[in-house]
Amino acid sequence: MADFPSKVTTETSSPNSNSSQQGGNSLRGLTANVTTMMDMSFIRSIPAILMIAEICLGLLHWALIAGTPYTGAPAYGWVMFVAVTLWILTTILFFMILFSVQRKLTSVPWPLTVMAYNGIATVLYLTAFLANAASVHPYRFLYFYGHMAAAAFFGAAVTLAYGVSAFFSYLDWKGDGGNAATSTVPT
Repeated sequence: MADFPSKVTTETSSPNSNSSQQGGNSLRGLTANVTTMMDMSFIRSIPAILMIAEICLGLLHWALIAGTPYTGAPAYGWVMFVAVTLWILTTILFFMILFSVQRKLTSVPWPLTVMAYNGIATVLYLTAFLANAASVHPYRFLYFYGHMAAAAFFGAAVTLAYGVSAFFSYLDWKGDGGNAATSTVPT
């Protein structure tokens, strides 16, 4: 019985596992903490895929216009304003939803907010696309004609992406996402 206290150990885990669980100095702990904060089911959803498409296509849209002498046509000022502003706001909204900020800010009606944002973005991008397409002249910016025409194409693609996002956010706001088998409303 005298040997008993020397053979007992109270340590339940290795010293490195505690620091990796808390974040510590290890990269594995840091990535574990970041991935636990992210809503991974959102990444696999249609609204997330559409937002990623809006971000990528919007970046292409305003980069094509920014690479040309867009100050020669006044309409491109509006197009750049809409493209850059909505690109920044969509990126912020994407990360807010990805990191589940809506669970922390419960006073904000998130489905209505996202639907209103997507609807307003669709209308703004439609006006920007029309201004962009109407300002493409083959003889005004002879060297940059391809850039301006490509920017008009990507403007149309982003407008469609925002329109589809507005439709899906309307369905989310309406709350008609279930079927008859999963409905809890008594008939």
